[in-house]
Amino acid sequence: MDYYEVLGIKKDSSTQDIKKAYRKLAMKYHPDRNKGDREAEEKFKKISEAYAVLSDPEKRKQYDTFGASGFQQRYSQEDIFRGFDLGDILKEFGLGGLGGGFRTSGSQGSPFETFFFHSGGPGTGRESYRTTAQQPIKGSDLTYELSVSLNEILNGSQKTISLRHENKTESVSVKIPKGIKAGQKLRLTGKGSSSPYGGLPGDLFLIIQEEPHPVFSREGNNLIVEQHIPFSKACLGSEISVKSLEGKELKVKVPAGMQPQSKLRLKGHGLPAGKTGGRGDIYVKINVDVPKSLTDEQKKLVKQLAEKGL
Repeated sequence: MDYYEVLGIKKDSSTQDIKKAYRKLAMKYHPDRNKGDREAEEKFKKISEAYAVLSDPEKRKQYDTFGASGFQQRYSQEDIFRGFDLGDILKEFGLGGLGGGFRTSGSQGSPFETFFFHSGGPGTGRESYRTTAQQPIKGSDLTYELSVSLNEILNGSQKTISLRHENKTESVSVKIPKGIKAGQKLRLTGKGSSSPYGGLPGDLFLIIQEEPHPVFSREGNNLIVEQHIPFSKACLGSEISVKSLEGKELKVKVPAGMQPQSKLRLKGHGLPAGKTGGRGDIYVKINVDVPKSLTDEQKKLVKQLAEKGL
């Protein structure tokens, strides 16, 4: 979901504007004022999640950088609400806090498993509880780093990893989707820690790390490769060969007068944009070599070129 849209604000809204928008919506949808209204309850959850992200400078930066989809791959519900004390915030607004099953930093599960509200209205101290999730608390989520190569990112792959936790070792099969990026998370449901209370096990989040490639570097879905050519070819133009990531030989023309650090584009030979998206490009960065030493004949020829103004 679009957090800015949920709060009804613009992307460049100030911290104060975000707080003001959330306060207005929290006053409208708080459980105290909408007893038994499931639709209002869901709305309250959404606006609280949006505020938890946009009121935190680092989380907001990540959300603005990677968008809703990319952010959700990097942050679990527990990550989103870590360090976010919704109870204190609501009390600041003069509203009943959330207690009982509400959890703050370092907790497990969703912070909305139980709503807490005042049966006698805000500030009366007469509290009652309504459980929205009757099942026992789930186990803790686990996080591991998973290294993948550019070739695995190009084609997608199936990897088997060995996990050890709670004095047990388990082999887990992981599907690597095409076009995945460093920092994204893969979620394996039920592969986290077991629940001490008989509930469901937690989840395993695999954070993707890209292995360095000996030839290519990555920029988004594009691949960058450096190619060295002699000074003469840069001046006169030439044709060079470049191998794609999958080993296919590609021809690219170097125009006459090519400047050092300029790039030539090979369209459609980069990394895929997801499972069904098109591929990015290869950019060939041209480095013009200047010889460290010259033969007598070469020196003579270079001097002649210099006399001609080259």
